[in-house]
Amino acid sequence: MTLAYTTLSIDRRGAVDWLTLNRPESLNAMNPVMVAELSGYFRGLEEDRSVRVVVLRGSGRAFCAGLDLKDMGSRLDTLDAAGVYTEQRRLSRLIISMRRCPQPIVCLLQGSASGGGFAMALASDIRLATPDCRMNASFIQVGLTGCDVGVSYHLPRMVGASVAAELMMTGRFLTAARAHALGFVSEIVADDAIVAAAEALVEDLLKAAPLALELTKQGLVVAQGVDRLEAAVDIEDRQQAMLANGAEFRGRVKAFLARLAAKSK
Repeated sequence: MTLAYTTLSIDRRGAVDWLTLNRPESLNAMNPVMVAELSGYFRGLEEDRSVRVVVLRGSGRAFCAGLDLKDMGSRLDTLDAAGVYTEQRRLSRLIISMRRCPQPIVCLLQGSASGGGFAMALASDIRLATPDCRMNASFIQVGLTGCDVGVSYHLPRMVGASVAAELMMTGRFLTAARAHALGFVSEIVADDAIVAAAEALVEDLLKAAPLALELTKQGLVVAQGVDRLEAAVDIEDRQQAMLANGAEFRGRVKAFLARLAAKSK
């Protein structure tokens, strides 16, 4: 059953969901409805193996401008500390759900990706950006700590401690060119070519065996959270032993050896 969304649109293409943030009039800023819909969608993926890859993008001229401050401002006087904490937890749980879902998330970044939008880009697995993309941890610019919704965990691991501190303590924008140089985005692609680039990337992802792709994401997530090589290798060994005992691996090895034998004749 396809759920009806008011802030998102989902285009199911075979085993791929093209998930679009759909509030272009507000630069896809995140209001409570969008946060709830995104959280529900990503939680649902934990048990939906019919979806193998998610492409996350924004409609209009921006990926996501972060939290909808107009909406928040209109409700600030009605929220006590417990209410603010509840809303904060809903947003942070979205980021955790993105990392927990077994499907790789390919994020297409154009225009601005600020605050919560930047956090969603960080929580994705692969990022492509247009040349005009600018990203920032904008939280400190509105009087909050720069440590928010997983940014303090993800950003130093992706760009290094010094660059992360610079970005989080100042709210400076990270340009597409600098993000690419740091390895934060895989590729910079022209606006009119980014969909085609994503399609080519998805095609390569789908060549992997379903469980192998899922476990690769799992292994990367686990390895990011451990501080010893041995702990990461222990997970790798278990994954490889499990997959090597399966029909998919054995079938692919036999097919490879058959092609090799045919070439040698």
